[in-house]
Amino acid sequence: MNSDDSVIEMPPIELADASSSAMSRRDFLKIVGAGTAGLVIAQVVCVQVDAAPSAQADIAKPKGMVIGDPTRCTGCRRCEIACTSFNDGKNQPSLARIKVARNLNFGPDGAQYGYQRQTPGHFGNFLIVQETCRQCAHPVPCMMACPNGAIEVTGPVNARIVNTTKCTGCRQCQAACPWDMTVFDEQLKKASKCHLCNGEPECVKACPNAAIRFVPWQDRSKDIPKRWVVPAYLATPPNVSSTCGSCHK
Repeated sequence: MNSDDSVIEMPPIELADASSSAMSRRDFLKIVGAGTAGLVIAQVVCVQVDAAPSAQADIAKPKGMVIGDPTRCTGCRRCEIACTSFNDGKNQPSLARIKVARNLNFGPDGAQYGYQRQTPGHFGNFLIVQETCRQCAHPVPCMMACPNGAIEVTGPVNARIVNTTKCTGCRQCQAACPWDMTVFDEQLKKASKCHLCNGEPECVKACPNAAIRFVPWQDRSKDIPKRWVVPAYLATPPNVSSTCGSCHK
């Protein structure tokens, strides 16, 4: 068989397939509709976007957290002294990363300046409440609000820690925490927060009644009422939130 015969005997299969394929696509678009097709594509993209950040967020999840049991607390406040002695070298409860206060809530307009947690009525239940850092999951409010990137996730327990070399004392992290768990040293002009003492919290060691425990981390951001509403410009600051694109593609 010569070359001319081979050319004549070759059927135009590719041309026919391409034509029928083009027709099937047109038929599909007529049946489904361009709008429906676009919606399907958008849903697929959204699934991919939602799936990617979860893996990124899991990397930085804390490995533990400090919780308090108000039914066992006697209000001795040794935990506050242990915290400031270890971290600041001074006995100053106002700087403690754990905050102990009586659960009072006076006033006809609801929550005022007392601590009210899971308590009906206007006046609180008078329990002594230990407020502790939630070690928030991504996105971390104080970390998002810091304009200097001074709040970092650090091992060995992936605690959210203030890097004092980067902190300029703007106090935006304080305003951004819905539970008011960031403290500020007026002498040093630096912010600070609970860093879990590398997995061995001093406040837990100092409690004589086992009213504070170090437990595996769980997201309690939705279980405990917030103390105040964070301003929108701190909750989603443009100079920080714009960098989320590196993970949330």
